[in-house]
Amino acid sequence: MTYTLEQFEHDALPTLVAYGAIECISPAFETNWQTLGHINAAAELLAEWARSRELLGATVAIHQMEGRTPVITVDVPASDPLSDGTTTVLYGHLDKQPPLGNWSDGLHPFRAVRRGDQLFGRGLADDGYSLFAALLAIEEAQRQGHVLGRCVVLIEASEESGSPDLEPYLDSLADFLGNVTLLICLDSGALTYDRLWVTTSLRGISQANVTVRVLERGQHSGAASGVVPSSFRILRHLMDRLEDSETGDIILPQLWADIPQSHRDAATSVAEEFGDVAAEHQPFASGVDPMGGDAAERILRHTWWPTLSTVGASGLPEVAIAGNVLRPFTTLAFSFRLPPTVKHDVAATAIRSALTHGIPHNAEIEIDIDGANGWVAPESAPWLAQALEAGSQIGFSQSPGFAGEGGSIPFLATLGERYPGVQFVATGVLGPKSNAHGIDEMLHLPTAVGVINAVAVILAAAARKENS
Repeated sequence: MTYTLEQFEHDALPTLVAYGAIECISPAFETNWQTLGHINAAAELLAEWARSRELLGATVAIHQMEGRTPVITVDVPASDPLSDGTTTVLYGHLDKQPPLGNWSDGLHPFRAVRRGDQLFGRGLADDGYSLFAALLAIEEAQRQGHVLGRCVVLIEASEESGSPDLEPYLDSLADFLGNVTLLICLDSGALTYDRLWVTTSLRGISQANVTVRVLERGQHSGAASGVVPSSFRILRHLMDRLEDSETGDIILPQLWADIPQSHRDAATSVAEEFGDVAAEHQPFASGVDPMGGDAAERILRHTWWPTLSTVGASGLPEVAIAGNVLRPFTTLAFSFRLPPTVKHDVAATAIRSALTHGIPHNAEIEIDIDGANGWVAPESAPWLAQALEAGSQIGFSQSPGFAGEGGSIPFLATLGERYPGVQFVATGVLGPKSNAHGIDEMLHLPTAVGVINAVAVILAAAARKENS
């Protein structure tokens, strides 16, 4: 017998709903997070739930560095005292994206609402469920009588800001984590809800806030236009150095990468089996055509092509209060998604170089760039490949699926560099209409339960492998 949805409803759902009510917005979007205390409140809630579980010998701790978001660790010692001393790390995060906008009728970003098998609320799928899934998977494996190796559940609180606080904690916890041989990340996506989806790659990201300034203060457009250049026009001109405005293709060659043939083949296979998965669940406005020539190309665009999205603006008043004023500055927030093998610092150098020469009218320009590297999963060892198959069959009655993701999880690139021989399983519940980062974020409860059962199988297999 496997772990059931009814058990999840009893064990986890009340605390998960309580977590959903906490406005623990990531520091990049809430600079006053320390004073507000929401992130620490979420950490305390989750840690208290972890302490309530009956995991023999488990130690729950909240680590707090000055000026940094907290990290929760749950250290579950090996069942076998003769274990070889390796560690499996199960990763998630508790910080949230902002609400983004008005949610649909009856839904609210900070009030969990259940509709059938769907639980709506900000942060529930991305990534509040992760602590519950990790510990319940360990419990389930133990309940089934499996001897497990040492497991450490690590929940950070700055992932939605690019994980700036994670590196210092990894430094300070290096001895505590020990010899990490398997990393299970529970913060990734799923193309469907009928199987365990394993992520094969993640794109990197470069985020650039670009400001063009032409005046010390705004001027009446009747007096200044035609003499003072438009800051918006100059920015529009500079953007033409970054992307083709007709096709949306990135112009800078440094942001492109060769796509491995194995990933091209995988995209073709996924498209043949599942159809146009990259486009079919997008809420297109009426009559809008997707980019890309076919379903397979759209998968590769989503996972391996560089892209530019303008995600924010400053200096532009709301239309209802916009006067006839030539504004002093315009700021645009650019989000570049990078191919998994393109380093952020290389991309940032190319972006900055493109924007800082030959500025029209000698306008002032300010550029602030931050970001993180992408990641390509190493080939799974034979034991892990077998465990993924068995876990997906137990959890979903289907073989696992393998696909790249268009988002970024900086933790995976960081751990890949720290532990070059580690085996990775990146999976999660962010499937169709889960709306991570958007309005109406949704956790598909049966999928969370399926992931719990699959991870329990993987943990048991890892222990057998280490002790063989």
